[in-house]
Amino acid sequence: MRRRLLLALSLCCLLTVAAFVAPLLDERATARAQTLEMSRAHDLDRFVALAAVNADLEYELCAELQRSVHRHAELYGEGVLVVDELGTPLVWSGLEPDDPGVPAALDAALRNEPPAVPDRITPFDAEPILAWKPVGVGSRAEGAVLLQIDPSRAAADVTAAWSLVLAGALAAAVAFVGIALAVARWVLRPVDALAEGVGAVAQGRAGEQIAVSEGPAELRALTESFNRMSAAVRAGAEEQRRLVADASHQIRNPLAALRLRVDGLEPHVDEIGRSAYDSAQQEVDRLERLLDGMLGLASAEATASAVAAGSDEVARCDAGEVAARRVDAWRPVADAAGVALLGDGTPGLFTGWPDTDLEQVLDVLIDNAIRHTGSGTTVRVRWTSDATTVTVTVADDGPGLADGDLERARQRFWQARSAGGSGLGLAIADRLVAGRGGVLTLGRSAAGGLLATVALERL
Repeated sequence: MRRRLLLALSLCCLLTVAAFVAPLLDERATARAQTLEMSRAHDLDRFVALAAVNADLEYELCAELQRSVHRHAELYGEGVLVVDELGTPLVWSGLEPDDPGVPAALDAALRNEPPAVPDRITPFDAEPILAWKPVGVGSRAEGAVLLQIDPSRAAADVTAAWSLVLAGALAAAVAFVGIALAVARWVLRPVDALAEGVGAVAQGRAGEQIAVSEGPAELRALTESFNRMSAAVRAGAEEQRRLVADASHQIRNPLAALRLRVDGLEPHVDEIGRSAYDSAQQEVDRLERLLDGMLGLASAEATASAVAAGSDEVARCDAGEVAARRVDAWRPVADAAGVALLGDGTPGLFTGWPDTDLEQVLDVLIDNAIRHTGSGTTVRVRWTSDATTVTVTVADDGPGLADGDLERARQRFWQARSAGGSGLGLAIADRLVAGRGGVLTLGRSAAGGLLATVALERL
């Protein structure tokens, strides 16, 4: 947009300069041509007057006419030719009767035709101009004077005048372009600030404010509206996270009391009520997992917002070391479930993540793999890297997910038909990874199970 606006303003300025310069150049060329024509018309009148005197004397070669013709030719470098009514040369200097264009010009002069003198002189005019005037009065020409005009001096004068005009026009054009650049910056500075602010909000930095004191009033008003909108978005997001966190905390206390009461009922439950009691226990377990997931999601949202806003502390961890620790931590759980948990990779894969966030993501992925693959399966955790990216994969040879379910698995509260849990684990992991600038993808492993891939930026 900046280039288009600058181009439009510059083009408008250049067209304005051209609109003033073109008539001025034409006026200088026309004025110099008129001056040259008037000057040579005076010389022609003088030669015609002398030739008319000679005509009364039957064209005896008057010494005065000869001196005037030769002096003019020497002074201006322009040829002069005087002929009688039959076209016979009488006096000439610098112009021969058989020179190119002379016979036609003499014929036109003796027929009282006006000369074809140009109405303007340009710097590119170098060809001599033939002007003439008949001798005598009335319609009958008793002779003619032919003058060869050299336009080089006039062209040089026009060149000098045009150079001054064009130099001034160039200076004006440069000044106008500078003004256009300043105007473009003044107009677009609020637009650039708005673009940065919108990008910041899109990256998760809700509440981003723009400080703009320059630019058109309409754009300044737009930035103020953006600031109010951004503040409202931040307030809404904060209220939403606070609502989730507060509700989870408020529900946890009565849920803990419910757990104690349900556990206390176990000695008093007979065989008839055992099924209902076990169902109640499962529902309480599910509520606890749901609350833990909601708290984890609120924490992930807060972490992502802090990272986007740049207020999160700078962190650094060895992704390979963290992955190896989590494999060791989950191996007893995998053994109890009849799942072989394997880890493979090398340490020294440093990323800009804190240990706790990466541990939380890997816990979600490993826990899902162990719980959903079933006894007798294998879960493999691998960590590798290239020059820019650290990659951690969790692959299993279980039943996996359908293609349509792979797209929905990271949505909040989504669960496969046979799955337990809160349906928030993958949503939490995805939010944490995206908040740190990474990518979490789900696909099929080589064995047909689920393959979860976490790609992180390497330090």
